Amino acid sequence: MKETVYFLNGPNANLYGLSDQGTYGSDTFETLRSRCDAEAKRVEIRLEFRQSNSEGEIIDWVQKAIREADGVIVNGAGLTYTSIALLDALLAFPGPVVEVHMSNIYRREPFRHHSFISRAATGIVAGLGADGYELAIAAMRRLLDRKDK
Repeated sequence: MKETVYFLNGPNANLYGLSDQGTYGSDTFETLRSRCDAEAKRVEIRLEFRQSNSEGEIIDWVQKAIREADGVIVNGAGLTYTSIALLDALLAFPGPVVEVHMSNIYRREPFRHHSFISRAATGIVAGLGADGYELAIAAMRRLLDRKDK
C-alpha cells in the first residue's frame, strides 16, 4: 500500500507562472501539479496536491492529515512568515514535514528570512524553483522509508 502525502500550497501559489516578474519561474501551478504527480508515481507515493488562499482551510487539511496521511509537504507561501496557527497545526502532525519554497527566501526581502513553519519542518527545500517541488517529494520518500526501519 502506498503512503499518502499531503502537498499543501498556500496563498497565491495558484498564480505561479502567470507573472512576468520571474521570481517563481515560468511553470504554471498546473504544470507543477503534473510534475509532482509524475514524481509521486515514480517514488510510489499517493499524493494529495492542494492549494488554498485561506489559512483556515490549509489548517483544516493539516488536521485531516493527522488522521489520514503519512507525511506533509507544505509551501506556506505568505503564511510562512505570519501564521502561528499553521505552525501549531504542523507541530501536531506526527510524521515528517517538508517545507518547500520555489524561491530562496534568504535572498529576498528581510521579512521573508524568518519562517514560522520551519520549527515544525523535518527539512526544507528552497530556491530550486519547480525542481524543488519534485525534490521535496523525493526527500519525503526517503524520510518515510527511514521511518519504517
